[in-house]
Amino acid sequence: MAAEVLINAGIQVDLYDAMPSVGRKFLMAGKGGMNISHAESFEQFVLHYGDRKENVEALLKLFSPEDLRNWVHSLGIDTFIGTSGRVFPKDMKAAPLLRAWLHRLRTAGVNFHMRHQWQDVTVKNKVNLGFSSPNGNVNVTCDAVILALGGGSWPKLGSTGAWVPLLEEHNVHVSPLKPSNCGFEVTWSDYFKVKFSGQPLKSVRVSVKDIDGVVRAQTGECVITESGIEGGVIYALSAFLREEILSKGSVTLGVDLLPHLDRDILIKKLSKPRGKASMANHLRKQLGLDGVKAGLLRECLLSADFENIEYLCSMIKHLPVKLIATRPIEEAISSAGGVSFESLNTSLMISQLPGVFCAGEMLDWEAPTGGYLLSACFASGKVAALGVIQKLKEAC
Repeated sequence: MAAEVLINAGIQVDLYDAMPSVGRKFLMAGKGGMNISHAESFEQFVLHYGDRKENVEALLKLFSPEDLRNWVHSLGIDTFIGTSGRVFPKDMKAAPLLRAWLHRLRTAGVNFHMRHQWQDVTVKNKVNLGFSSPNGNVNVTCDAVILALGGGSWPKLGSTGAWVPLLEEHNVHVSPLKPSNCGFEVTWSDYFKVKFSGQPLKSVRVSVKDIDGVVRAQTGECVITESGIEGGVIYALSAFLREEILSKGSVTLGVDLLPHLDRDILIKKLSKPRGKASMANHLRKQLGLDGVKAGLLRECLLSADFENIEYLCSMIKHLPVKLIATRPIEEAISSAGGVSFESLNTSLMISQLPGVFCAGEMLDWEAPTGGYLLSACFASGKVAALGVIQKLKEAC
């Protein structure tokens, strides 16, 4: 996005990428359907950026979710709003969008340099960059540079976090990279792991209380994994869950297996005589509770608990699942941490390195999935590019 803004302003742009091709994480983001943004009001949209709401809001005011959708249309690709309010390209795919975009950038004159791994930066009158490449070390001198090096998730796609010590050497404050939109570890029994790993928990409500007693909750789906639990409702709470584990060593998640039924109805249904039917069959017939949901109930409760109908129904509505760790950052959808906004000016230029700007996930912010990650990345690219244009004007 930064390259597009700059080339359209008549500025020569060279784009260096460590990978053999560009946009690899962009393509991964579109693997399950390219969720480009969200159609909710701007006021609602910016609430998803937590402690960094004000910083990200300033970026989105210069390139809003609506601007992003119009930009996709400018590439000849239609979009639609899904039932959840999420915005998708009409064919749900990232590849056609990326192809059209790269064609437009190359036609406009952007020069692409692949397999160039950034190694160092020094600033004197100009910005001097060092790269390693298949043809040896490469030195580049430029008027300004925008670093868009990603966070630490999915390193095989290029976002390795290797840039962190390079910037810290220049006294740039970088908050530690941590997994975001990630799965969590649970100590499952061997039987439960073998039988239910990979199975989705559909139509559940997960909740956790914060220090003020306020309940944070999400309704939707998640997936049982061999190591624990992950998926949409977990990702939405991952920032809070991660910080709780970091401060307390673990956090207990409440899982409502049947959010559409209240406890009194459950008690009434399960109190019906079951005759010779097993409790498993009784749960299935009366509540439709079987499969992985019934398995999770068995995993977390004692056999005797199934004879106490009131207690059992309380557990169905709030089954405690203890999370003991995040999964590694390499598996996370995104990462938290990065270059602090306090190290940058409002144009995203590093105060310690005049002429060096930062954009994207390498900045210290995080957001849930749902289009919020991509929207803020695009916006930061535009803001950094506008900062470069202003700096070049001032230098003339």
